[in-house]
Amino acid sequence: MSLHRQNHIQVKECLKHCLTEFTHVNHYWDEQRQLVVAKILPGEFYMTKHDVAIATTLGSCISACIWDTKVGIGGMNHFMLPLTDKEVHEVDWGKRGMASDATRYGNFAMEHLVNLILKNGGRRVNLRAKVFGGGKVLKQMSDVGQRNIDFALRYLEDENIQLVGSDIGSIFPRKVIFEPMTGKAFVKKLDNLHNDTIVKRESDYRSSIDKASIEGDIELF
Repeated sequence: MSLHRQNHIQVKECLKHCLTEFTHVNHYWDEQRQLVVAKILPGEFYMTKHDVAIATTLGSCISACIWDTKVGIGGMNHFMLPLTDKEVHEVDWGKRGMASDATRYGNFAMEHLVNLILKNGGRRVNLRAKVFGGGKVLKQMSDVGQRNIDFALRYLEDENIQLVGSDIGSIFPRKVIFEPMTGKAFVKKLDNLHNDTIVKRESDYRSSIDKASIEGDIELF
């Protein structure tokens, strides 16, 4: 069977069990891990009750990986700015744009992820977290990466969610893959000079919000 055919079959089977609010997310088959991977973008998050990995690429943004250690469900978010005063009472998860409007901010990104885990059988006492990103990659901006880091760590402390691993700060973008069933996270630091796409994406994304080194080995956390 060709890899493309296997990709299609595995992803199609995965989508049968995927929560409806996440069917728009790009899913692909990872031959090395023998897993379907859901790839999220800035302003998105993903939660699963099944053996699905979640991937993203971070510059100054932060991703919090949160999971229940007893039942093996969890997810990852990806946010650009720490806080907003904008009041959002309800989010229509059937509309991708509205979800992104809320979860581009850390306070909503964290709340929605935690609440969805609890709604699907997780217990707060069993939650653990790992945090990644917050690099200073947008030179023309203030250090939003550090503000994101400060917010994420403060949020977890306030909510009594134990932080068990992190790779934050510095000047490098990162690729992160998280497996909620096991709690394993894999991080690869990327050479900033050769990843202008990441910087441009975050710069453009920040603009849209305002209007509306050495490549390392993969590290296990």
